[in-house]
Amino acid sequence: MTTPSIPDLIQRYEQLKAVEQTKDALIEDLLRRVTELEEAYQQTRLDHDRETRFNREVQMHEIELMEQITRIKAVMDQEPFLLVMIDGDGMIFQDSFLQQGEQGGKDAANQLWLAVREYSARAFPNIQSPKIVTRIYANVKGLAEACFKAGIVERATLIEDFVRGFNASRLLFDFVDVGSGKDRADDKIAGMVLIQSASGLECSRHSADFWRPSLEYFKLNLYNCHCHQIFLGCSHDNGYARILEDLLADRELVGRISLVEGVPFEKELASIKSSYRVTKFDALFRDSKVPSSIGPSLESWMGTVRSLPTGAHPRPTSPYPSNNGRARVNSNSSGAPNPQTWASATAAAASAPLTDLTVSSKPSTPSPRVVERNKYGQRVDRLDFKTVPKDELKRVKKLKLCNQYFLLGECPNISCYHTHDYKLSKNERIILQAVARMTPCHFGTDCDDPGCIYGHRCPQSEVGKKDCYWGENCRFDISEHGIDTNIVKITRV
Repeated sequence: MTTPSIPDLIQRYEQLKAVEQTKDALIEDLLRRVTELEEAYQQTRLDHDRETRFNREVQMHEIELMEQITRIKAVMDQEPFLLVMIDGDGMIFQDSFLQQGEQGGKDAANQLWLAVREYSARAFPNIQSPKIVTRIYANVKGLAEACFKAGIVERATLIEDFVRGFNASRLLFDFVDVGSGKDRADDKIAGMVLIQSASGLECSRHSADFWRPSLEYFKLNLYNCHCHQIFLGCSHDNGYARILEDLLADRELVGRISLVEGVPFEKELASIKSSYRVTKFDALFRDSKVPSSIGPSLESWMGTVRSLPTGAHPRPTSPYPSNNGRARVNSNSSGAPNPQTWASATAAAASAPLTDLTVSSKPSTPSPRVVERNKYGQRVDRLDFKTVPKDELKRVKKLKLCNQYFLLGECPNISCYHTHDYKLSKNERIILQAVARMTPCHFGTDCDDPGCIYGHRCPQSEVGKKDCYWGENCRFDISEHGIDTNIVKITRV
C-alpha cells in the first residue's frame, strides 16, 4: 500500500469540505423551511381560533335576532285592522239609509262593517279577527243641500242626523265633515270642486297635483304593519289616479289597496283599476250620481245665456242663493219678491247689475263677440302656454281661486270650495285665465261661446301631434290635441 501524497490528501480534504458545506446548506434550508411552516401554522391556528370565536358570536347573535324577530312578529300580529277611506262627496250611501236620518247612519255603519268583514274573510283568510277602521270625508252641508234639492231627503237636516248616527254606531267609524272652508277642505280633499250638472254631482280639477282625503293619513297607514288592507272609495274622481299610479311600481303596496266602486270608474281610474283589487258594495252605495232636480242644469242654463243678444250677454248666475255671501241684487228693486219662475229669473239676471256683498268692486271682463277658428273649423285659443311663467302658474294654482267668480264675475256653485275673497291683480288674472284653460270645455273645439273660460285644446300638446305628456290619461280628448293654431276665420256670435 502506497503512502498518499500531500496533494492527494489536500484534494481529498477539499472533497470532504465540499460535502460538509453541502450538508450544512441542506440543514440550513431545512431549518428555514421548518421556521416558515411553524409561522404559517401559528397564523392558521390564530385564524382558526378567531373564526371559531366569530362563529360562536354570530350564532349567539343569530339566536338573539331570531328571538327578537319572534317578539316583533308577535307585536305586529297584535291588533290587525283594515282601513276604509271613502270620499263621501261622490261615494254616497243608498237613499234608504239617508232618508232614515240617525238610524240610517247607524244601519249604514253596521252594514258597511259586515260587508268589509265578509269580504276580508274571503280575500284575506290569514288575517285573524281584524278591526275595521272607517274614515269618510265629505262637505256635509253641501251634501245635505244637494240631496235635499234632488228630492232624496225631505229635509236637509236628515243628512246631519245620518252623520251623527254613523259616528255614534262604532268606536272606529268616523264621518268627517271637512266643511266648505278653503283651508279645511284643502287639508282633507285638496282642491275638489263640486259642480252640478245634468248627470249629478261631478268633480272638476284645476290642477295636475291631485292629493286626496287626508293624504298623510293614507300614507301613514299604507306603511303601517298593523294595517293589512286599505279600502279606497273614489271611483267617481279621476284625481285619485295620480296617487294610485305612483304606487304601481311597488307591487307590495299595490296589494295593500282595494278599490271600492260606487258610481262607474272614471276614465283614468278605469285604466289602472285592473292592477288593484276591486270590490263593490251594491247594497250600501249608490251606483249613480245624485241627480239635479231644481230647474235646468248648469249646461242648459249656459245655453240659454249664450242665446241672448250679444249686447246684453250676462255673466252666469246661480238659480239659487249662493252660500258664499255673494248674490246678484237688482239695484232698482223696491223690496218686491224674487222671481218665482226660471224664465223670469233668467230675464232678471240678464238685466240686473252685479253687486258683490263681500268686496267693494268686482272684476269685469268684456265679452268677446267672435270665436276664432282654424281652417278645419276648430276653435283656437290665442293663449300660448309656453309664454306663461311656470312659477307664477304654480303659485296662482295654489291660491285655489274660483275661476268662474274671478273670470266671469259670479259663481253659480253653492258647494264651491274655492276662494272668492282674494284681491286679484291684473297679472294674476292673466295667469288665472291660463289656469282655467287647463280644464277641458264640455263642448270641445265646437264651442261657440265667446266668453267661455275653459280649454279647447290640450296645453301640453304641440301642433300636429296627437299625444302629450299625460298620454292616455290626459283630461283632454284626443281630438283636442295637435290643434292647428293658425286663425283663418271667425264665427260671430
